[in-house]
Amino acid sequence: MDIKYNISKLKNSKIEELKDSVSVEEPLEMRLKYKKNNKWEINNISITMRTPGNDEDLIRGFLYNEKIIENMSEIDAIEHKGDVSGDYNLQNIIEATINKTNNLDIGKLKRNFVTNSSCGVCGKTSLESIEVIQTKKMDLSYPQIKEEIILQSPKLLVNQQSEFAKTGGIHASALIDENGKIIATREDVGRHNALDKLTGYTITNNLLNPKKQFIACSGRLNFELVQKGVMAKIGVMAGVGAPTSLAIDLAKRFDITLLGFVKESGFNIYCNKNRIKLSS
Repeated sequence: MDIKYNISKLKNSKIEELKDSVSVEEPLEMRLKYKKNNKWEINNISITMRTPGNDEDLIRGFLYNEKIIENMSEIDAIEHKGDVSGDYNLQNIIEATINKTNNLDIGKLKRNFVTNSSCGVCGKTSLESIEVIQTKKMDLSYPQIKEEIILQSPKLLVNQQSEFAKTGGIHASALIDENGKIIATREDVGRHNALDKLTGYTITNNLLNPKKQFIACSGRLNFELVQKGVMAKIGVMAGVGAPTSLAIDLAKRFDITLLGFVKESGFNIYCNKNRIKLSS
């Protein structure tokens, strides 16, 4: 979703007045509905800034990646709530009804999941609360991805970004197979939201196959994006920007192949290079 603004563009010492497309950023309040002592409880668990669209995939991916649910079948229903409001006539509340209540600590969820579009962990209280417990490392034998497929991934990603082509101000995550086929792409002003949308959609539709696929992301790869890759059991993650030190540390810990500065001429491999099949 985008909106046009009147702007002044300076080029070659000349100013041109024109309209420019800008990505829409709107808040989304995510609520959880569940039964406690045979009574329905509804609690707000997160407020995130996002690009409107695919909100159902966003909350599915969020609940799964943050270990609130372990299987999509634990979600009984997802509904938009609240009055239509704002400049874009949107319902900015979404509610997921779940049938899992074991070990559900709503107080902790509220403390940990106050987020915004640029950093999904800004509301986390500590590094310990960010890190989702996961004991099993990735199998280093798969996937095996050809060098040329990685080199093509930024172009493949951009070609699938409808909003980026119009606004230039949006992130995307794509699931790509070993032959360079795009399985699915999701966009959002928040890179963590884009990846949540992607995993929410692909897991729900049984499209995720970590043995033959990798994830490509626009922008840099931070700790939270790699954490989401861990939860989805993805062995290779590639970004067009730089990874952070915590992202590299986490990738090493769980045997993820982490690639940065990916472009047509080359890329950096930060760990576990054995999954990349060189052309020569």
